[in-house]
Amino acid sequence: MKGKALFGLGCGVVLLIGVALVLLLGVGGYNHLVTLSEQTDAAWGQVENVYQRRADLVPNLVATVKGAASFERETFEAVTEARAKVGQVQFNGAPTPEQMASFQQAQDSLSSALSRLLVVVEKYPELKATEAFRDLQSQLEGAENRIAVERRRFNEAAQAYNTARKTFPTIVVANFMGFGEKPYFKSQEGADRAPEVKF
Repeated sequence: MKGKALFGLGCGVVLLIGVALVLLLGVGGYNHLVTLSEQTDAAWGQVENVYQRRADLVPNLVATVKGAASFERETFEAVTEARAKVGQVQFNGAPTPEQMASFQQAQDSLSSALSRLLVVVEKYPELKATEAFRDLQSQLEGAENRIAVERRRFNEAAQAYNTARKTFPTIVVANFMGFGEKPYFKSQEGADRAPEVKF
């Protein structure tokens, strides 16, 4: 009788230890995912911050160019329209893959419009010589560099999160608690081809 009681007690202790271990792994996995998700959201906040800085520079750049050069209205309208579209894309935390595609499309449109503006400016040497334009162009170049850095950091944070999310036993917790995959920034269409430079 004592042997059965000891066996039952031993099984109960082993079962209790097993349940405690599963709970610890689950809580640890959950906390780790929450930490990585928050880091990804913070990295996304920095991405939005540097894109906003660029968007804030655009009106000043357009006003400076408008004041010094008189050329086609289409270019100004394209830049203004692209900037407005960028301002309409808002998220609460890191975006879903669909939201990321929408965000990236709006940002690519603004980049393209700014590139066209800067190409047209090449026709106006007196504009390139003004201190205001040089300062704005320098700030815009700095903003583009910051964007590249923050996009890389966001992708690194998303990779750490996605890797942790897919590892066992964390994947069980992730699926049970609804932790979805974080999207990555991808290169712009055609970025794999070298640009053609014509003089």
